[in-house]
Amino acid sequence: MPAATRDLDWIEVGRLDDIPQRGARRVRDAGIALPIAVFRTADDAVFALIDRCPHKAGPLSEGIVQGCAVACPLHGWVIHLDNGEAEAPDEGRVPVVPVRLADGAIWLSLRHLRAAAREAA
Repeated sequence: MPAATRDLDWIEVGRLDDIPQRGARRVRDAGIALPIAVFRTADDAVFALIDRCPHKAGPLSEGIVQGCAVACPLHGWVIHLDNGEAEAPDEGRVPVVPVRLADGAIWLSLRHLRAAAREAA
């Protein structure tokens, strides 16, 4: 994805067209130690999570998006994109970062991004 631009509380990390439907892209901001996975569903909803499965730290950005969830490529754990929760019987949670779309641009909440990175550390 292209270089990030910022406003006061949000960081632009790319465009909706940068991500294929039912796909993801990994983004990294210089101020955040962990990569973020930005997902696009089949109906163009966009979600962002810390790019690390709670099971064995697999890269969720490389997983398969199915509906409003992603399957981790390492062991198939299903993580809900809206709340970061693992689907039962698995247990665990991935920090979620709020997303907004504006004129096709994808923006992440800086405040929540930093909090999610601290939570995942």
